[in-house]
Amino acid sequence: MPLSRAHGKSFAHRSELKHAKRIVVKLGSAVVTRGDECGLALGRLASIVEQVSMLQNQGREMMIVTSGAVAFGKQRLRHEILLSQSVRQALHSGQSQLKDMAIPVLEARACAAAGQSGLMALYEAMFTQYSICAAQILVTNLDFHDEQKRRNLNGTLHELLRMNIVPIINTNDAVVPPPEPNSDLQGVISVKDNDSLAARLAVEMKTDLLIVLSDVEGLFDSPPGSDDAKLIDIFYPGDQQSVTFGTKSRVGMGGMEAKVKAALWALQGGTSVVIANGTHPKISGHVITDIVEGKKVGTFFSEVKPAGPTVEQQGEMSRAGGRTLAALQPEQRAEIIYRLADLLTDQREEILLANKKDLEEAENKGRLALPLLKRLSLSTSKLNSLAIGLRQIAASSQDSVGRIIRRTRIAKDLELEQVTVPIGVLLVIFESRPDCLPQVSALAIASGNGLLLKGGKEAAYSNQILHHLTQEALSIHGVKDAVNTREEVEDLCRLDKLIDLIIPRGSSQLVRNIQKAAKGIPVMGHSEGICHVYVDTDASVEKVTRIIRDSKCEYPAACNALETLLIHRDLLRTPLFDQIIDMLRVEQVKIHAGPKFASYLTFSPSEVKSLRTEYGDLECCIEVVDSVQEAVEHIHKYGSSHTDVIITENEKTAEFFLQHVDSACVFWNASTRFSDGYRFGLGAEVGISTSRIHARGPVGIEGLLTTKWLLRGDNHVVSDFSEHGSMKYLHENLPLPHRNTS
Repeated sequence: MPLSRAHGKSFAHRSELKHAKRIVVKLGSAVVTRGDECGLALGRLASIVEQVSMLQNQGREMMIVTSGAVAFGKQRLRHEILLSQSVRQALHSGQSQLKDMAIPVLEARACAAAGQSGLMALYEAMFTQYSICAAQILVTNLDFHDEQKRRNLNGTLHELLRMNIVPIINTNDAVVPPPEPNSDLQGVISVKDNDSLAARLAVEMKTDLLIVLSDVEGLFDSPPGSDDAKLIDIFYPGDQQSVTFGTKSRVGMGGMEAKVKAALWALQGGTSVVIANGTHPKISGHVITDIVEGKKVGTFFSEVKPAGPTVEQQGEMSRAGGRTLAALQPEQRAEIIYRLADLLTDQREEILLANKKDLEEAENKGRLALPLLKRLSLSTSKLNSLAIGLRQIAASSQDSVGRIIRRTRIAKDLELEQVTVPIGVLLVIFESRPDCLPQVSALAIASGNGLLLKGGKEAAYSNQILHHLTQEALSIHGVKDAVNTREEVEDLCRLDKLIDLIIPRGSSQLVRNIQKAAKGIPVMGHSEGICHVYVDTDASVEKVTRIIRDSKCEYPAACNALETLLIHRDLLRTPLFDQIIDMLRVEQVKIHAGPKFASYLTFSPSEVKSLRTEYGDLECCIEVVDSVQEAVEHIHKYGSSHTDVIITENEKTAEFFLQHVDSACVFWNASTRFSDGYRFGLGAEVGISTSRIHARGPVGIEGLLTTKWLLRGDNHVVSDFSEHGSMKYLHENLPLPHRNTS
């Protein structure tokens, strides 16, 4: 990883921070001290030192600007005063009266003088654990304004960095005069506090990144804690007028206004800046390393404004657009989807041309495996099928949002309804398959949900035109921004106040990554598609090879393709078994033998490494079981609860399998490939869920709805239903209105 760049221009994006070579970490007084202000936060400091050491050992040049000398000295001097007073009282009165002792006001410069050596000794001890040497430098404003002193300071710091030593810099509060207001020189920031010191030092040393740690999450548009306060993700020069500053932190010289002024001064000098919380127990243990990795932490100061809206703005836009959709009449939402279906066929040539560009780039770069290339490819027949599916969605969406699913008469003139409503804002992340975009968009439109989409870069051209067509369809009823596309997955996964459900569609690794990245947002999907077909002793010869061929060979890259074939032991060395093997060989399916199957063979085609494998290609595992019960147990142990099939003519055996296999989809004498929203008559799916939340299996419109309760009364109060009240609960179930199923 390159850790160098030409200084003079700050990083434009967070993702570039990983390239920072020279970094200043500023620790505010609120970070260094405990809440009682009478001592240091040792655990927090230890964590910070660990992170700085980790980055230093990566080859970066780390510097720390620290507060804490005054607090350390105050604690020490208070202890000394109490001790000396107790000794004097014991000598004069023969008894200690500590509770009557008055501790004099401690002057800050005296505290700093008493605390500086102890603070540095603490840092040295902590860094020694990581085999890193630290050195203390105390500075005042004069060290920057006097040219000779400034050169000396610069030379000292460069020499320390050259020797892989971490400089610990602090204002020399033992001798520094009180700060003078408005004494900044033209183009030079005065050292009034450690914020301005850190900024001045960062520019002086041509630092790539300045991390300012305080006791707030970052910069808010109004004082933190107020009802409408929003954390500003990225702050640009000139945005000061949009911010209302509050009071200073509980300790320290500089408030947020001082931090922003220092940050903007450093930014102007070519140093990138992030202001973040260094005290939060859940994030302080990795806040510095997270910032350097480019994660969305705190407020990032940037001189480059993005061309489009931020992820937060797009989340808010999707929320507003979704609410506009939900307010439309059902037939209006259907009209939007019908229009999108028409556009898929009318604009077929443009779509296929864009898809051809994606395929050519993928093939030239050789970055996609054959199964993913197949998923990436669009064709006339695919677009026609897509259009048919979208029209199915439109036809079935007439009675989705606002459907009454329960009516109860609570009491006389008090009626309760449970009605369907959209979930809110969906984030759907998909790999390779551009046909996902119109499918998912149509389902979101039908269910009145706002939608954020993140498609794979390999389908960029296809996704761009499909998104444009979706916006064109939405515009017929004046809906804006209900469907948006973004690239920043990790940033999106942190928008727990704006996104209500994440649905990843792709590899098991993608799903695991999204589940790990999601912060407080439910994730719906399947991690793997390990689908089984069990061939029973009573299986029909005519049905077996047809179903297995279709399950494995029709589209092996699909998540609902057969991956493990379970064969009843009694079928080994029978004509039926030979037919299965011959068919797989003709179809060029590579066979992997499970442990039990391998023990029956005089040769081993390729013993399986794991019975829990999703091949996604013309490969499958064959394993032997002794009974339908053992087949069920195998599926529960090694399956992924996606889709599992039994082939048998024995109805009793089949029903046992159907009832006992705990998967989202369980079939009898049918291909695994039927596990699909379009084939189920849902029109399409946002994905297949193997979890046990409200939706399971192929998720269509119904799976994108939740409910709310509507209570209509007439001056009803709960006290009327008390023991001595005038009313009684009836709880009568009322008939539902006729549902339109046309």
